[in-house]
Amino acid sequence: MYGLIGKMRAQPGQRDALIAILLEGTTAMPGCLSYGIARDKLEADAIWITETWDSQASHKASLSLPSVQAAIAKGRPLIAGFGERFETEPVGGHGMMAKSSSVS
Repeated sequence: MYGLIGKMRAQPGQRDALIAILLEGTTAMPGCLSYGIARDKLEADAIWITETWDSQASHKASLSLPSVQAAIAKGRPLIAGFGERFETEPVGGHGMMAKSSSVS
């Protein structure tokens, strides 16, 4: 599996509008096991996105989907910048199934 955790900063006062765009454009992505968006509790314009994919290739392919391309185009003017970004290797957990039964 492949995971990403990233922080995004919206233009002042635009966080909820950006969240709505991200939620709308990320509903049908082959290989996506979970896609979570959360408001940062300390920064009024920051959000965190946590993604779990069956593979890094599925994540890369998702960036070409028409719905994702539309969300990027619509959301870009609302984005002020990006913060931390972490790549992970999920091994399982509530709400997702591990790709194999062994942990490496």
